[in-house]
Amino acid sequence: MSLSARHPRPQETPSSERPTAADLAAANINPRTGLATDYLNHFNEAIMLLDMIPDMPECAEDFLTWQPRTYCEHFAASSFRARDLAIIAYEQSDAIVRAEFDNITGAMTSILTAVGAAMREAQQDRTRIKLAEQATGWVRPLATLASGIIHGSRSEAEADIDSIMTQDLP
Repeated sequence: MSLSARHPRPQETPSSERPTAADLAAANINPRTGLATDYLNHFNEAIMLLDMIPDMPECAEDFLTWQPRTYCEHFAASSFRARDLAIIAYEQSDAIVRAEFDNITGAMTSILTAVGAAMREAQQDRTRIKLAEQATGWVRPLATLASGIIHGSRSEAEADIDSIMTQDLP
């Protein structure tokens, strides 16, 4: 089933029409990029849970309930007041910006999914703690970069991301 079949477009903004900058700004969607920071809450939740594991290893179980979602899946399932507009704006955003954003959020998803799989296999809390610490070290700068893409100003995080992406992973 397609996204549009599950969540029809609002009548006032057919997908063939571009939402106005004012409509996007009022909905907390960046008018220049067509992206909303609300999606990063999906990753920030996982980061917050990972941050808690060193002090409370039992939080690993909470982290393991986190499920990956694409941008459109996140908004389709959210209570974000302008969720349909967020999906439309994303679909109509610049393809290069969207691809870069999707690559970064895809990397975050891959890391979090792999860490979740490793935590399920881990037998000791200290292993889960080490996994959580490593994952936050990788994902937090990527979330900063994704935020920069949303806001159209990613240069401040690029150096951090470049250093992470060129590291040898264990």
